[in-house]
Amino acid sequence: MTVVIGFEGSANKIGIGIIRDGEVLSNPRRTYITPPGQGFLPSDTARHHRAVILTVLKEALEQAGLKPADIDCVAYTKGPGMGAPLVTVALVARTVSQLWGKPLLGVNHCIGHIEMGRLITKANNPTVLYVSGGNTQVIAYSERRYRIFGETIDIAVGNCLDRFARVIKISNDPSPGYNIEQMAKKGSQYVELPYTVKGMDVSFSGILSYIEDAAHKMLSSGQCTSEDLCFSLQETLFSMLVEITERAMAHCGSQEVLIVGGVGCNLRLQEMMGVMCKERGAKLFATDERLRPLCCGPLRSFSLRKLKAWLGPIRSPSGESCRGSLSPPEMHPPPPPPPQFPEPGDRRRFRMCGSELAAETRTAWSHRPSGSHTVLLASHVPEENEH
Repeated sequence: MTVVIGFEGSANKIGIGIIRDGEVLSNPRRTYITPPGQGFLPSDTARHHRAVILTVLKEALEQAGLKPADIDCVAYTKGPGMGAPLVTVALVARTVSQLWGKPLLGVNHCIGHIEMGRLITKANNPTVLYVSGGNTQVIAYSERRYRIFGETIDIAVGNCLDRFARVIKISNDPSPGYNIEQMAKKGSQYVELPYTVKGMDVSFSGILSYIEDAAHKMLSSGQCTSEDLCFSLQETLFSMLVEITERAMAHCGSQEVLIVGGVGCNLRLQEMMGVMCKERGAKLFATDERLRPLCCGPLRSFSLRKLKAWLGPIRSPSGESCRGSLSPPEMHPPPPPPPQFPEPGDRRRFRMCGSELAAETRTAWSHRPSGSHTVLLASHVPEENEH
């Protein structure tokens, strides 16, 4: 049985997890928390990671009941992420690999999110909404590769939420997004905010600029509360994400949606996506806060891959080297049903107060021809019996 230890430190969270053939044996982590109203700088975050990483490593081995000799492979997040924290964790992972005499694997952060989500939820061939502090993408597996069908054209949804939290001085403990989610549950008034969907893409910078400018004026004049602003921002951002996800589903003929990333733990986002999936007769798969550090780490599906695929420069059918990258397991989904495109003006914005749910048509339907604006995310590593 393959045992892999993975080091993750691409942002303000650092975690070390151990899995054995898909079973999570341990997953200790630490979070660098700054005062309300402040973000985290790369240099300060790296300093925090250096101070705690050996302690977290010891905890991971103790919780798993393993010794270094029991580990088969050492993995670490090679990016994308914040430069200084990534370098800190990579140096420790490489040192551990040399000291223990174990092979070293650098893992693509994005692919890791998807593969851990598929591993935990047992989703087969989903349309993936990847939402975190640094990434917002709608991804699907097409023609042996993960491809980006839609994405943010400026800032990520998690970054938008975090920066809004600084404006109204929301605590960063345990995370700004979580605290916004809890405050939004108490909101009762919807504040109209810009809603920007451009085909398969979204834009959050305009919403952030608007609410940064309007927040203090509205709060000081008593027009609304901080809870109302949190509620309104969530509803607007998540409605945009639901819209482009449904559009990607229509492109791919998909009947599954998988939400991954830190923002994907938000229960309101899962609820709104669930409404859309129910209307289309599709299934929703999502992770929760217990798995969040794993979804932010590099230990996704190593036990599902063979060690030889990690250790040698295997070539994809296109001739590209796949060394140092993790690609999805081969999937053979059933033929997709005919595309079910939304009606013009629909996907909608959701608004919820208490138990009441209403939907208002918001944007005109537009979509791109199949195959356009698809960006290569990872190439496929062929199995032994593939030709």
